[in-house]
Amino acid sequence: MEIKCPECLATTKADVDLNVTEFGCSNCKNLIGFMDNGRHNYVRKFDFTPTFPFPLAIGQKGALEGTEYVVTAIIVKKVHSIYFWREYILTSKTGEKAFLSETDGHWILLKQVNEEFDYGTNRMYLEYDGREHTLYEYEDTTIAYAEGFFDYELPTGTQEMIEYINPPDIISIEKYKGHEEAFYGHHITPGTVKRAFGAGSMPYRSGVGIVRPFAVNFRFMVIILSAFSLLILVCHLLVYSGRREQTVLQQSLSFAEYSGKDYVSSPFTLKGGSAPLRVKVQSEVNNSWASVQVGLVNEVTNEEVYSGQDVEYYHGYTDGENWTEGSTGEDFYMCGVPAGRYHLVITPSKAPEDTTNSKLNILATWNAPLQRNVFIPIFIMGIICIVTYYLRLQYERNRWSDSSYSPYE
Repeated sequence: MEIKCPECLATTKADVDLNVTEFGCSNCKNLIGFMDNGRHNYVRKFDFTPTFPFPLAIGQKGALEGTEYVVTAIIVKKVHSIYFWREYILTSKTGEKAFLSETDGHWILLKQVNEEFDYGTNRMYLEYDGREHTLYEYEDTTIAYAEGFFDYELPTGTQEMIEYINPPDIISIEKYKGHEEAFYGHHITPGTVKRAFGAGSMPYRSGVGIVRPFAVNFRFMVIILSAFSLLILVCHLLVYSGRREQTVLQQSLSFAEYSGKDYVSSPFTLKGGSAPLRVKVQSEVNNSWASVQVGLVNEVTNEEVYSGQDVEYYHGYTDGENWTEGSTGEDFYMCGVPAGRYHLVITPSKAPEDTTNSKLNILATWNAPLQRNVFIPIFIMGIICIVTYYLRLQYERNRWSDSSYSPYE
């Protein structure tokens, strides 16, 4: 299809057949009506100038959701003379129409539905396709600009526009001089539109968008994290049920006897799931220090794991006050010790000038697994859910900030 503007002689083409009633010229901005007798008349001239080029052009082809379309018209609508958005009319080879609406870089794909909605006087909810949609807007709109091929007469006055949303879906109803049309659509990403039509630069996306969904499906996230939490608890119960603390070493070591030499414990066997080995160290240090190195040796693989701990205790009287620092007892963990046969290698030492401290006491136990290993990840997942909930709440508040029917006010 090709039309030469009778005013400026500019030619507009689109590879689709339409029974054109009105034609908007992008060159001279005239809206021209065509009559059945082949004659034409000037309907109006638009004084609107787009602030940036349209990302889609008349005649541009693309495929959305399995259907090939041609852009046959572009309309700019406005509310209160300050709020503008763009609508692209898409026509398939079979005459099927779809509508791309773009506002602040947010895109919605709509199709007309044969449905009579009883929206009444500011009715807050409409149900469609098994879902409840909430009233978002009820405004009068006008057409600020139009170009391309139209198989109907464009409204010359104000239209009533009623919108109900349940992101990512929307019901849009347009009413003009008693004639009513309903559309049902959903959010579509700018990347999808760009790939479908091979578009160049896209409008900058700002704000939330009327039906752009939150980045995370909060309900599914809660279900998944709850399932993981339950799985962690069940696995913990199955693996560690009935486990008790097992003492593997309780020994008092003389510094005189083991000065410069190691103490090797008797072998011991650990059975069950992995758990930390807790080592308690105690020594009668007094303004001094003692130290111990502990080696855990797997008797089957000869794998060795070493750890150590200092015991320090100091006290005194300074500037009229008593003070203390440290303790005569400390404990530490060798984490994630699996089942197997082991022995311990203990190397004690103390400050050379300390003549009063004679021994070091050591107690090693293979614990039942720490409960914190279970509840810390569950706690973290709970925090994630709470933070996500409040981020989503703020997101929805921003979405409804431009609506006169916000449920958050």
